[in-house]
Amino acid sequence: MTGIAFVCQGNAGRSQLAMALAERERERRELGDCLDLVTGGVDPNDHVHEEVRHVLAEADVDIGDRKPRLIRPNDVADVDHIVTMGCEAAEFTPPDWNGTSEQWDLDHPGGDLESVRAQRDEIAVRVVDLFDRLELGT
Repeated sequence: MTGIAFVCQGNAGRSQLAMALAERERERRELGDCLDLVTGGVDPNDHVHEEVRHVLAEADVDIGDRKPRLIRPNDVADVDHIVTMGCEAAEFTPPDWNGTSEQWDLDHPGGDLESVRAQRDEIAVRVVDLFDRLELGT
């Protein structure tokens, strides 16, 4: 089974957007049985930003009562690919991890809805591109 992790500093914005949009893409490509997704932060906030919940709801994506969580080495031990945003994979991967990682250079969007919408749309494009590059469901 393939696994992808989306990790940022606080797991309250960028990685929550990426995770939710990756879950949607996994469903669109009917990959539920062959793709694990995980998210977390190296220093998690106490709640997901309301602006993130709002712009995801605008895109018909409901993250329910999801809360930021600490990413731990055992969370990513079996994933094949890690996407980081504002942190480095070396901060939380086990010493023997041999997957691939990439950094998405995305600034923290701030609190205005227009910036968060723009970031949602950018992340949506990047998620589709990632799935295509990893040849998931193609």
